[in-house]
Amino acid sequence: MSKGNIARFENVGLRYGLGPEVLRDVTFSLESGSFHFLVGESGAGKSSLLKLLYLALKPSRGLISLFGADIATTPRPQLPALRRQIGVVFQEFRLLEHLSAFDNVALPLRVAGIKEADVNRHVTELLEWVGLKDHMKSRPPTLSGGQQQRVSIARAVIARPKLLLADEPTGNVDDRMALRLMHLFEELNRLGTTIVVATHNMALVDGLGYPILRLDAGTLATVAGSGNKSAAREWRESRESAEQQARAQARARRERRRGETDEQDADPPGIENFL
Repeated sequence: MSKGNIARFENVGLRYGLGPEVLRDVTFSLESGSFHFLVGESGAGKSSLLKLLYLALKPSRGLISLFGADIATTPRPQLPALRRQIGVVFQEFRLLEHLSAFDNVALPLRVAGIKEADVNRHVTELLEWVGLKDHMKSRPPTLSGGQQQRVSIARAVIARPKLLLADEPTGNVDDRMALRLMHLFEELNRLGTTIVVATHNMALVDGLGYPILRLDAGTLATVAGSGNKSAAREWRESRESAEQQARAQARARRERRRGETDEQDADPPGIENFL
């Protein structure tokens, strides 16, 4: 995905009804392919900010641009196409209770017209990865909160959205599963998805080291991350660095061979004396 701003807020304000503003003069941008944590105390406005990002709310004032489109001037019929580029992990899950875990996760792929054979393969692999291999046919009411959360996450990421918004995605799982789910987000981010994770888990924020969007009483500040990296991220970056080095060495060898061939094909010095 080419670099550029996938989302931009300029002096955005939000109020509910006639009440006070819950977000005030919010200005920031999300570069395509970036990863941010969204933090703040309860009531600071995190969920409201996410709702603006996935177009569930309109701002009271200010400019919001998503995927290069000014939301205020985008015709209403075009908004669903923008929403389909966004994956959302809801804090309250919002699963369809009459569908199995498998069918909940498969829904975005089926709406997109993906072949059923591919749907079955991708959904099965992802549900196995998040530890729900034995619950694919279970309906949400029979699943625990943590299991429902993992189904919600799988549904949000299955279609590889351009923008993924996650509201407390690790709130109902243990630390081991929380880290595993964050590795899933990291891998999706490596493939180009822009990610914003709202969380109260500051140990997770510090451990992964990504930049922070910090909300305090409705105002936003961008803070540099700790610089720490997960073990999986360090291993991946080390592998990618080794692969890049190997490719560079291979190019250098090809260029040397090409240069040697050119020298062999060139006329030897003084050949003009024989012509």
